[in-house]
Amino acid sequence: MRNFIILFVVFFEILNAQDRVITTGVPFLMISPDARAAGMGELGVATSADAYSQQWNPAKYIFSNSERGLALSYTPYLSKLVDDIFLGNLNYYKHLNDRSSWAFSLKYFSLGDIQFNELIGGSIIDQGLERPNELTLDLSYSLKLSPFFSMGIAGRYIRSDLKITSESGSKSANSLGVDVSAYYQGREFQFIDNSNGLFRFGINISNIGPRLNYDVGGKKNFIPTNLKFGTGLDLILDSSNIFGFYLEFNKLLVPSPVSSYNESGVFQGYKQPDISFLKGIITSFNDAEDGFKEEFQEITYAIGLEYRFAKAFSIRSGYFYENENKGSRKYLTMGTGFNLGLIEIDISYLFSASKVRNPLENTIRFSTTFKLENKQVVDDPN
Repeated sequence: MRNFIILFVVFFEILNAQDRVITTGVPFLMISPDARAAGMGELGVATSADAYSQQWNPAKYIFSNSERGLALSYTPYLSKLVDDIFLGNLNYYKHLNDRSSWAFSLKYFSLGDIQFNELIGGSIIDQGLERPNELTLDLSYSLKLSPFFSMGIAGRYIRSDLKITSESGSKSANSLGVDVSAYYQGREFQFIDNSNGLFRFGINISNIGPRLNYDVGGKKNFIPTNLKFGTGLDLILDSSNIFGFYLEFNKLLVPSPVSSYNESGVFQGYKQPDISFLKGIITSFNDAEDGFKEEFQEITYAIGLEYRFAKAFSIRSGYFYENENKGSRKYLTMGTGFNLGLIEIDISYLFSASKVRNPLENTIRFSTTFKLENKQVVDDPN
């Protein structure tokens, strides 16, 4: 297990040396925790509100049709190679009144058990097991500013405990992050023939916060400060048949790697500049060495489709694209969901469309939502 993680890290170091791929600490924050979003190309900033809105756009919570809800999910990671790396997620939200709501979430990422041994005098001495892990604790508040528009803010505590040696100076890394989001859900309008449409728009700037520092005096790692914005259209054929079409764009607000040279002028590869996180956010829009062309390559996009029938079940599909020079993640997704009254179950599956293997490839993902009070408590703009 230990050798596998070492090889895993080396692989990404080689990838970064070849291309100017933006890397951050705690990358698990970018993993979709819920199967609904995962089944639609891993998007969710402008989809209808659900219990997992904390990850995508906390401003959506006040548009939820349930007064409060609880959600649990479990995502195996690298499941074709190991069986003890996973992402667990817990969400809870509650409406305070017709205009405001709050939510709490816990996300836990385990890197599995690592057995440590030491060779002393020709004998192997058992040094025990370690379980490196990372976690976040979130608290958000959303406020409806009009029947169609809301804004949200979230605070996040981040802890990354990847210490796998007893070297002095090595420690767990901690940081704080802030999300600022907005969400628009319009009124139904006549679209074509006897069908109606409903338009949505969402934006979320997440993980605004200081860099992580694992070693005293060592290199600091940016957290994945991220800009998501997207739109969606629901085509409402009748009360039982609804088609959702969604488009989402994403850009990391982290400095692009720049060329590094030694004192003799010899090229040493690429590395991110040692600047503050605020300056990194500002410069992330125009710091790529190849100018606008490379900046454009740093934007990923996702397309998602969802068919909902009689509020009973859903069928979903999606596509995610990332430029080959910036990570080359490309994959198709599919999924389904079942509404069993106060319980919803979602399932998703991912097919890689890139030469670079996806850690979630060929993995079935499940998530569950419990609607603790399934009633309308907000003004319906429709």
